[in-house]
Amino acid sequence: MNITILGAGFAALTAVKNVRKQAPDANITVIAPFKTLTYLPSIIWIPANLRKGEDLKIDLSRFFQRNNVNHIEASVTNVINLGRTVQTDEGDFDNDGLIIASGGRFIKKLPGIEHVITPCEGIFAAEKIKSRLNELEGGTIAIGFGGNPNEPSAMRGGPMFEFLFGIDTLLRRQNRRDQFEIIFFNPALKPGMRLGEKVPDMVLKMMAKRNIKTHLGEKMKGFEANKVITENNEIIADLILFMPGMTGPSWTQNSDISKSKGGLIKANASCQVEGLEKTYVAGDSGSFPGPEWQPKQAHAADIQAAVASRNLVAELKGKPANEVFKHELFCIIDTLSHGVLIKRTESGTFMLPPLRIMHYAKRLFEGIYLKQYK
Repeated sequence: MNITILGAGFAALTAVKNVRKQAPDANITVIAPFKTLTYLPSIIWIPANLRKGEDLKIDLSRFFQRNNVNHIEASVTNVINLGRTVQTDEGDFDNDGLIIASGGRFIKKLPGIEHVITPCEGIFAAEKIKSRLNELEGGTIAIGFGGNPNEPSAMRGGPMFEFLFGIDTLLRRQNRRDQFEIIFFNPALKPGMRLGEKVPDMVLKMMAKRNIKTHLGEKMKGFEANKVITENNEIIADLILFMPGMTGPSWTQNSDISKSKGGLIKANASCQVEGLEKTYVAGDSGSFPGPEWQPKQAHAADIQAAVASRNLVAELKGKPANEVFKHELFCIIDTLSHGVLIKRTESGTFMLPPLRIMHYAKRLFEGIYLKQYK
């Protein structure tokens, strides 16, 4: 049983653990450019020196060794032969079963988007934010996010709220908040609705309390070096942070693999790629049936990867492979000092107001989660 997993992020590593558990004797091959996990949820703390880049890079050598994984250092270019062959820049690799967990990419089509920093692109982006904040003696900071109009779930707004509130807290600690104007912009009138119906009012109240101005309800048109351009207005800014919507991995653009209107790999509720046997997808790469609020986050990726792994191994063993994953959003919106706990399921939303203990809970969870991969 030769199983190939694409990627080395949250979904991919959860798939490794679950495949090994379900199939102790399987040959597992991971194809990814690097043998490193970057813990993106904690890059929000880099500007405040609460974390350094090297703290968030985990060498996966020992994890792969413990799980008897063969790592191929390569970038995927296509999946062909009905899922049985993965093409890479280092050659072709065949498999008996495949799990695609190679992540998504940000849509960078807005004119002038090269002038903004997209935080979730990685550690280098967070370090650039830190550097720019240290350089500025005052001015305007504009922070916002967009979406994929053809894929409502393909947006990542939570981290932008964290950068927004975290930067506000950091400037206050440095006793220079009064030298800055912070503006949050978003094309929605009620940003954060996907987190729960009560969330937009809560975050807007938090912004008002912190004297963070808002620019809401106008379609994004583009950027200039020191300007955010919306449908009817402009925001002059010295620093712009913007998270665009997401789409599928770059290798899918010219691939015959089934894709949604938003460009993500189309799958069913069992995480099986449409039209392909023994081929599954999990995490940011996939488009799944379900509510519009379904999240693109590590927690959801872990849930999907576990189900994909169990279904793939079952299918390879000739057993029913019809387990479906549950839609669940779980996050702590961190402010550098407090955290807002939000959990949303198809039954409803549970939310706690900003609590100091939630900030420390998020830090504790980071340590527990990363320990398994060290």
